Amino acid sequence: MNRIDKAFNNLRKRGQKALITYITAGDPNLEATADLIIEMEKAGADIIELGIPYSDPLADGPVIQRASAKALNNGIKIADIMNMVRSVRQVTQIPLIYLVYYNSVFKYGIERFVKEAHDVGIDGIIVPDLPLEERGEVFDLSKQYGIHLIPLVAPTSHERIARIVENAGGFVYCVSTTGVTGERDEIQTNIKGYMEEVSRYTSMPKAIGFGISSPDMVSQLKDYCDGIIIGSAIVSLIEKAANKDEMLENVSRFVKSIRQVLQ
Repeated sequence: MNRIDKAFNNLRKRGQKALITYITAGDPNLEATADLIIEMEKAGADIIELGIPYSDPLADGPVIQRASAKALNNGIKIADIMNMVRSVRQVTQIPLIYLVYYNSVFKYGIERFVKEAHDVGIDGIIVPDLPLEERGEVFDLSKQYGIHLIPLVAPTSHERIARIVENAGGFVYCVSTTGVTGERDEIQTNIKGYMEEVSRYTSMPKAIGFGISSPDMVSQLKDYCDGIIIGSAIVSLIEKAANKDEMLENVSRFVKSIRQVLQ
């Protein structure tokens, strides 16, 4: 069974919601990324998304854009990230997901990317700029190699939700609001109605992401979903840290504060 499925099954048995954390691979460097994976797992993360840095991340706000730019300026390549994941897999079995833009996959070679992701221990792939109508090849290869292609839906998806989630696996990434990633003071979307709409089309776990920045926000949203995704708030802590120890301590403290709300 895919590690993502195992995680949600175990959480459901315990009556808990999933905490899914995001960091940009290679920010501030790959050694730090590996350390952050382990630290976030210890702090209570259930699934971790690794963003593959890209020069024009259309779905991401300024914080993650800066993280991607820093990683790219450091010369981080997809092959380097694959090697880092292979190394991390020697010490953890936490579910790992790549968030990657389609041009990066296409340039690397679609089958090569998916096969290598499987070989190093990746459990899911999110491609935020891959339209439903064009996902066939990535979808088929992901199925072939036992990796979930995680579907994304938005509050404006409506009648397209049924097709987006059809035959998908893992969980549904429910974008909380229109726009790009980034910390927000509040979510304007009618989350209850939105989640009810998504639930009409699929029984897969539903995780809410984009703009979630505090334990208070998590407390307001957790009853409507199966998981919470937090990215920019964590990436911001990484950016502001003066050194590696401070970075790990601050991220750990923040992840623990979210985990407590999701108990």
